[in-house]
Amino acid sequence: MSTKPDVIRKCLWPACLVGLLITGVLSLDCNLLHFHLRKVTWQNLRLLSSMSNSFPVECLREIKAFELPQEILSHTQPVKRYIVEAFYEMSIQAFNIFSQYTFKSTWENDYLKQIQIGLDQQLQYAERCLEEEEKEEDDSKEMEEDGINHSEATVPQLSNLELRRYFNRIDNFLKEKKYSHCAWEIIRVEIRRCFYYYFQKFAPLLRKK
Repeated sequence: MSTKPDVIRKCLWPACLVGLLITGVLSLDCNLLHFHLRKVTWQNLRLLSSMSNSFPVECLREIKAFELPQEILSHTQPVKRYIVEAFYEMSIQAFNIFSQYTFKSTWENDYLKQIQIGLDQQLQYAERCLEEEEKEEDDSKEMEEDGINHSEATVPQLSNLELRRYFNRIDNFLKEKKYSHCAWEIIRVEIRRCFYYYFQKFAPLLRKK
């Protein structure tokens, strides 16, 4: 599961022309991360809900616990950069999952395209913000080299490994179930839970900044 962002965009370019209308100017300003996160997360949550009218009763017996990581930030006061990295990781992993969809009779193709467009836009936004964070870090290092002292803050470390393992469990489940109708319905609900959980976790932290 290692699809590169540039490959993703090449495949989605025609659809992205339409998708550009979805996120608007918020995607241009990393200082508005909280508002952007809320906008695209709720957009994707609505799409994931709309893809199916209700969860099939016959699939209940196949539900599996995928062990969503509860803590991916090592401290209670995370730096914005690490939230953006988590945002990026979830977006690319979820995109790779939905790119494998081949069960034609279950979900409408339009919903899948809209989900992929939204995830691609999240990737572009996260990349832009990470680049800005790196530039700020470089500027800060230059200031320190010039003799300007800064108080050292505790910097948390993000473990994307846990997120990757989580999405690998989802991927393996789909393969084991041979991409069945029930497997896709279970995954749809699980990824929706993932987005909702981390949005609820990150949004208050970003508001404090």
